[in-house]
Amino acid sequence: MLNKKAVVLLSGGLDSAVTLYFARSKGFDCHCLAFDYGQRHHRELQAAQKISRLTDSPLKIIKIVLPWGGSALLDDKIKLPSSKHPSSRVIPSTYVPGRNIIFLSFALSFAEAIGARGIFIGAHAQDYSGYPDCRPEFYRAFKKVISTGTKAGVQHKGIEITTPLINKTKAEIIRLGNKLGVPFELTWSCYQGGKKPCGRCDSCYFRNKGFREAGIAQK
Repeated sequence: MLNKKAVVLLSGGLDSAVTLYFARSKGFDCHCLAFDYGQRHHRELQAAQKISRLTDSPLKIIKIVLPWGGSALLDDKIKLPSSKHPSSRVIPSTYVPGRNIIFLSFALSFAEAIGARGIFIGAHAQDYSGYPDCRPEFYRAFKKVISTGTKAGVQHKGIEITTPLINKTKAEIIRLGNKLGVPFELTWSCYQGGKKPCGRCDSCYFRNKGFREAGIAQK
């Protein structure tokens, strides 16, 4: 029975969907957040809506504006990376400045307001392009922000950030999601917003590689 409140950052991508299903498997009553932040397309947001409805997890879509750009996901004049062998040592053009800090700040405020004791985010450091806000040390640092900068923290009613995928490969994430019954066919990973995934961008590359290495048919 679901008996503990948690906020889940649900982008609509594969990783966030697995994270939602993981949180639910641990008995959490999940309240989802997604963000319309000026990204190139809304396919992921549409996916988030479908997945939240399927799991009976209420979803709030927060619209924010990042007028300074600085990312290929925000500026169509910046070319999307399409390397077949992306390097984890180079921060890609799809990095959005401070995105996870911004998203976690909203999630933290939401969690404190509704009395949630946990925040789940599907960040992972393995087998992925080099985003600095997807590393374990970032989340350890953010836990200090919670303990020192919130009412819940100073009253020792802590809000725990859980990153269940942080050290998993994409193949391991897919195997976990398959075990949990995640509807991968409803998720969207492609940086492009077409009718079908482009198959060329970094995100498509890692998704395809993950399914292949997991030995599971692509969905």
